[in-house]
Amino acid sequence: MSRQSQHRLKDIARELGVSTSTVSRALSNHPHVSEETKERVKQAVDKAGYQLNAMASSLRKSKSNIIGLIVPRISMYFQSAVITAIQNELQKCDYNLMIFQSNESPVLEKQLVSVLHALRVEGLIVSTTLYTEDFSPFDVFSKANVPLVFYDRVPIGYSAHKIKGDDYQGAYKSTLHLLEQGCRRIAHISGPLSCSLYSERYAGYQDALKKYKVALNESLVFFHELTHENALKTCQVLFAEEPYPDAFFTSNDTTAIAVMEYANRLKLSIPEDLKLAGYSNDPRVQIVQPSITSVEQFPYEMGEQAARLIMDLVRQNVKPGRSFISLTTPIELIKRESSKALASTVNY
Repeated sequence: MSRQSQHRLKDIARELGVSTSTVSRALSNHPHVSEETKERVKQAVDKAGYQLNAMASSLRKSKSNIIGLIVPRISMYFQSAVITAIQNELQKCDYNLMIFQSNESPVLEKQLVSVLHALRVEGLIVSTTLYTEDFSPFDVFSKANVPLVFYDRVPIGYSAHKIKGDDYQGAYKSTLHLLEQGCRRIAHISGPLSCSLYSERYAGYQDALKKYKVALNESLVFFHELTHENALKTCQVLFAEEPYPDAFFTSNDTTAIAVMEYANRLKLSIPEDLKLAGYSNDPRVQIVQPSITSVEQFPYEMGEQAARLIMDLVRQNVKPGRSFISLTTPIELIKRESSKALASTVNY
């Protein structure tokens, strides 16, 4: 403990009329200190603005009670929901969460892996970047027997514990639904195929077309980062000349909303002229008019499973030598107005 911290502890002890050691034990939740004294110390500490150096303490004990988390972007709806679930679950176990974002950069991701390893986190949970192809930087955790769990965007061809959504079924059901509404020129806008979930969604899209004996039209398929700006650029290409697509299946809801915006510019009516299905069930898809059909991924459930798995690994509830665990969370196609059949009586 630094001299400054010791000085502050002495000040608090003098103010309360107790020893410095009593203040220190109260801060450590020692069982021999009364609850009344602990509360008095807590109030005095809050008042003084003193912060216990938890990291320094953890380094002395070689136990941090901290789980690291690397996500592509915290601002993404899906990721923010997962983060909330992980944090809530870890708090039940008296563990804290240290969150970093890779900003879709494999270089930064590699650096963050090194930082978290140096900080001696007791486990690491990761959703990789769109472009991560070399997973060897994560070997430092497995070699040190520190638990590592990937979720959502999981490695292809790298042995690890993984939790993923059923992306193939989500895409298959979405595309099949559009086909059932009579659509045949179904455009597909997705992320880079280097990312596991987008390759699976593309496979689901293709297999649904095969089921209806609709030939794959590669001019209707685009792969890029799924931003609003990129979606509008793709729409410029897809709507440059007729025949236009009669439907879109997009791999996120930000893109679906951008397609709706572009269609409105062209005075195209949804769902009369164009049907639309997105992915992730972002709350925004219920607010726009018409509301957008989307795939619910149950991010909270995925976050809970990731947290429970990492804690089972940390507490060694999973027997050493067991093969890597792979879990798949469910999806549900939420049908809304954007894909409604004109002459249908189906309730959306």
